[in-house]
Amino acid sequence: MKILAPLLILAPLAAHGATTALQCGRLVDVRALQVLEQRTLVIDDKRITRVASGFESPAGATVIDLRDQTCMPGLIDLHVHLGGQLSPASFMENIQFNPADDAVRAVANAQKTLMAGFTSVRELGAAQGVSVALRNAINRGIVPGPRIQAAGFITSTGGHGDPTNGLRANLMGQPGPEVGIVNGPDEARRAVRQRYKEGFDLIKIATTGGVLSLAKSADAPLLADAELAAIVATAKDYGFAVATHAHGADGMKRAIRAGVTTIEHGTYMDDEAMALMKQRGIWYIPTISAGKFVEGKAKIDGYFPEIIRPKAATVGPQILGTFTRAYKAGVKIAFGTDQGVATHGENAREFEFMVEGGMPPLETIRAATLYAATVMGWDDRLGTIEAGKLADIVAVPQDPRQDISTMSRVSFVMKDGAVVRGR
Repeated sequence: MKILAPLLILAPLAAHGATTALQCGRLVDVRALQVLEQRTLVIDDKRITRVASGFESPAGATVIDLRDQTCMPGLIDLHVHLGGQLSPASFMENIQFNPADDAVRAVANAQKTLMAGFTSVRELGAAQGVSVALRNAINRGIVPGPRIQAAGFITSTGGHGDPTNGLRANLMGQPGPEVGIVNGPDEARRAVRQRYKEGFDLIKIATTGGVLSLAKSADAPLLADAELAAIVATAKDYGFAVATHAHGADGMKRAIRAGVTTIEHGTYMDDEAMALMKQRGIWYIPTISAGKFVEGKAKIDGYFPEIIRPKAATVGPQILGTFTRAYKAGVKIAFGTDQGVATHGENAREFEFMVEGGMPPLETIRAATLYAATVMGWDDRLGTIEAGKLADIVAVPQDPRQDISTMSRVSFVMKDGAVVRGR
């Protein structure tokens, strides 16, 4: 038996095929919303084989002492942008950086995300080719990071995410479906097929304006019903979920009626939108962290271009209130931050904001584990600590029921049965 001492690990510690026993002082059962005392997790190769009561030391196993810690499933963030980090320089970087520059930054941000306890993410928008290449490199063990579902992006001409917004006339050009800019159902179908060809895992669309685009409105509807119908139907053909950037209620409801999978941000979500989401089983990903971040930066002269500053000051403060209303209304909520707007590695601040908005601590953890795995279609392998699941395990020092900020002090991370941070 070998007891491991505390250290920070930048490469996986345990070789696959070995048996490991994690002795957990407390264990979060996200199905039952309970914290269980004194459990041992037995892990063979990449999977959990047994969850035992008490502290066990199986013969021949590497035993890891987490008896003063709270263990839980690996955390999942459904909305990140690993290739960027918002700053006053970001708006010039859009025209100065090449995809290779974003790729280098994405590698560093992926490692920060993993070390913060997030073992899986949805990457919802990066420079051309970056998220797919990063996903593949992580899967092959070339660089450390969370497992990734990479989204291919689609919007309309001039819509949120059109890369030529705000450029002078001779630089704007007419970007089309090959880069995700569509006008009409035929181009919408072509854009989805192009995203499939490029190797993406899901589709992200923008059905309303956005805060950080160089355009006036944050909430005007963008895609017409026929375009949305073409996107969702074609995505279904390829087994793609559809994540939807939406602040304004009208564009949001168009997307909901079209049958998208998730609504991201949802700032101006009204009662009708909430009722439709409940009726159709659509998930809400609040991204309160992004709202808080842009609200604060809007107060700083020169941080944002002047076309963005009033949008950030208006939209940012409202997301927390929308979250509270949606939670009370019974809308299905899963965890997402929009890191890349807010700071990479600080994803766990979202737990504190969700508690501030009225969700009990263990429910916030369920939103970032079981519910997030369900949204990704991975709940058969992730999201709970149960025999047969992949061994993605996180530990924090305190009981999150007593202090939710402990989620920002992750002390141990295991991904696929290998320790990447901890003891």
